[in-house]
Amino acid sequence: MTGAKDAKIKRAWKIVREASMYSPSGNFWEEVKKAGLNEGEIKNALVLLEEAGEIRIRRGQDGRKLYVLTLRDIRRNPVKLDKWLAKR
Repeated sequence: MTGAKDAKIKRAWKIVREASMYSPSGNFWEEVKKAGLNEGEIKNALVLLEEAGEIRIRRGQDGRKLYVLTLRDIRRNPVKLDKWLAKR
C-alpha cells in the first residue's frame, strides 16, 4: 500500500510544482486553464499533500484554504522545502 501512496504523493508534487510556476500571475486560475491544468486536480493535490504531512495549506482568518498563497510559498522556497523533505 505504501508504494501506491508514494506514487500518489510524487504525482501530487509534480502537479503542485507545475502549478506553482503560474502563482505570481495576476489571475492565477485563468492562467492555469490556459496552460491546460485542471483547477480541481491542483486543489486535490494540495489537500493530499497536506493530509500526508508534506505541506500545510495556508488559511485565511475565516478558515478558508488559500491555495494560491500556498503555491506562491512553494515557488519562493523550493530549496528550503526540498531540504525539509530530505530530513524526513
